[in-house]
Amino acid sequence: MSAAPLPADACDCHVHVVAPQADYPMLPERHYTPGPASVDALRTHMARLGLARAVIVQPSIYGTDNRLLIDSLAALNGAARGVAVLEAGVADGELGRLHDAGVRGLRVNLESTGDSAPDAVGRALSTWAGRLAGQGWHIQIYASLDAIAAAAPVLGRLAVPVVLDHFAMIPSRAPLDDPRVRRVLDLVGDGRAYVKLSASYRVCDDPDDAALAAGVAALARAIVRRNPERALWASDWPHTNREPGRRPTEVSAYRAVAAARLAGELDAWLPDAAQRRQVLAVNPAALYGFQA
Repeated sequence: MSAAPLPADACDCHVHVVAPQADYPMLPERHYTPGPASVDALRTHMARLGLARAVIVQPSIYGTDNRLLIDSLAALNGAARGVAVLEAGVADGELGRLHDAGVRGLRVNLESTGDSAPDAVGRALSTWAGRLAGQGWHIQIYASLDAIAAAAPVLGRLAVPVVLDHFAMIPSRAPLDDPRVRRVLDLVGDGRAYVKLSASYRVCDDPDDAALAAGVAALARAIVRRNPERALWASDWPHTNREPGRRPTEVSAYRAVAAARLAGELDAWLPDAAQRRQVLAVNPAALYGFQA
């Protein structure tokens, strides 16, 4: 486990909850099928790492049906916030209901749906930014590095906070002077975007390989150095996966990611105590509106 204790109110900024399909049906046209990952299992995950708070993100398997998200937030009784997926024509009243339930962000997931063309991010942002401005919400984007870099001028002008999922999908082998990486770091440095330090297995071929893990750590530290007020940490629990050869409706096992590995990554990515508190506690409290 972590050699350094986590600060008070430490938050895991990206987790999912998955329920039995008899209770919360998944989309028939989904791209993969995970097994159950309950609120109780989430509490166990948080306790193992010493986390006090979590942000539950709507997974692609449920589309815009946010019922499980809302029920999970209620079960966690103030210890969690939510990021929803919504239809473009959602009524203002529904946005208000979600806000009251603890939702503080909208997820634009282009990577999972294979629609990560460079202009797709700009189209999605133009749909939502005006509606969410001033509401205490943010836009969370899961897209390819190419798409994010191409949309950087648009991202820099938005009137709502922007959160880039999973290292902004920067491959851990990418040099920091890559023009696409520089655009992401410039957004961070200017305070125009947050980056989630999360899911090393999505930007690295093998996080258990020491040399490759060192590359991820170097990327994480570079992001934090650029602007510690615009970095977040997340586990991506329960570590969804699409097993090769499985049909979309067949259950794919979760990735085996031990709590000890997550703790080791925390130590490597956030070795400075002050930065650790900033990233794990201060930034999430401000962005997600947790009560003091």
